[in-house]
Amino acid sequence: MLAIAFYFFAIVSIVAALSVVLARSPIYSALSLVVTFFAIAAQYILLNAQFVAAVQVVVYAGAIMVLFLFVIMLLNLNQHTDTNRSDAVRLLSVFVSGGIMVTTLVGAVRSAGSLTPLNPTNDKIGLIANLGQTLFDQFLMPFEVSSLLFLSAMVGAIMLGKKETN
Repeated sequence: MLAIAFYFFAIVSIVAALSVVLARSPIYSALSLVVTFFAIAAQYILLNAQFVAAVQVVVYAGAIMVLFLFVIMLLNLNQHTDTNRSDAVRLLSVFVSGGIMVTTLVGAVRSAGSLTPLNPTNDKIGLIANLGQTLFDQFLMPFEVSSLLFLSAMVGAIMLGKKETN
């Protein structure tokens, strides 16, 4: 049953990712990217990585896609623009980038057979409780230093954005 769900979400993510590239409208491309993000989040859930799936949905499908849609709407990218590049240059760029992508995929598939899988009997892998336990036990000092760094960055951004009153 898990294999069927995995292959379903894999096919959905591949089709949606192809739709991102092949869609003529940037709005349809952005919506296809949202579907891709949700399909990848579903695959994370199947891998028992609930926290990563939640971060995928909140950060990428939520915040980043809202930013993309605002940029598309503000720049009015939906209008058809005429470029001066010839069809030969476009065709050459398509074949070069496609060749690079196929080479990368072939290398990834060849190296995938030599990877050692994680321990499938440990069903605690990827759970938020284990992540929190590790974060606050082994990595407490870097966590606190990064929180101070983020706090100082927020204060600096507020100070830079504050208007001066004379």
